[in-house]
Amino acid sequence: MGGADTQGRTVLELPRLPQAGPLYRRALLGALPGPGRRRGDALPQVELAVTGVTVDRAHLADYDRVCGFRLADRLPGTYPHVLGFPLALRLMTAPQFPLPLVGLVHVANRITVYRPVEAGETLDFRAYAEHLRPHERGRQVDVVLVGAVGGAEVWRGVSTYLGRERTAGGGARRERGERPAAPAATASWRVPPRVGTDYARVSGDHNPIHTSRLGARLFGFPRPIAHGMWSKARCLAALESRLPEAYAVEVAFKLPVPLPSTAAFTATATADGPAWEFALHDARSGRPHLAGSVR
Repeated sequence: MGGADTQGRTVLELPRLPQAGPLYRRALLGALPGPGRRRGDALPQVELAVTGVTVDRAHLADYDRVCGFRLADRLPGTYPHVLGFPLALRLMTAPQFPLPLVGLVHVANRITVYRPVEAGETLDFRAYAEHLRPHERGRQVDVVLVGAVGGAEVWRGVSTYLGRERTAGGGARRERGERPAAPAATASWRVPPRVGTDYARVSGDHNPIHTSRLGARLFGFPRPIAHGMWSKARCLAALESRLPEAYAVEVAFKLPVPLPSTAAFTATATADGPAWEFALHDARSGRPHLAGSVR
């Protein structure tokens, strides 16, 4: 079923959430050289929608364990991203999407929790892409995933992806300044190799750079790296008892977390109300993994 929303996008209603496996296979096939693989320069004016998504409590508990949240019926702020991710994946693997999924780099993510969501509630999701723009290393795009209950928006996630391209349209490369010293750690976490496969299992994101040494090497990493959204979730879990009922949590992903490694977490309360600044660094070298804030 199709229609049009107020932004002029054609709405495509799906009967159920897509399966991630076939979408990843489509993406890998699309990365192979061959005729007819040229992509456009504009975003498809389409919005994907699915209704009646329920929470599997066993899956929720598995996610909580992998990311460090307390076992509870209330959804962690990052969980709807996992729940609705197949819809965003379907959008990004469509032939009309201007950036190939293989090689996309997740550079930032902002989640807004408008109210707590309980495991017994049924969610409706919609996904669309916006703000395709040049970057010094290629092009960036925002993929928006919206969760609603009973017609009211309760959750919104905006993931910013970078598609690396050899293009002169992104402007001059910025000079790298001296890296600031890492702040004193609030906590230190050992990140074992299984984090890659465990998070792939609960998230459905089976990108081989997270689960396979060979897959990681194909994309220039000496060993697998942790999912960025696992890193964000793990940081949010560390602040779980201090979060308000409604909040926005934003992160910029810096350098990958190699598996295995030890990560140093830092969190600082800010003066302007119930807000936090947090960061994740390599415990030995101080290399930054992410920087974030809660408002």
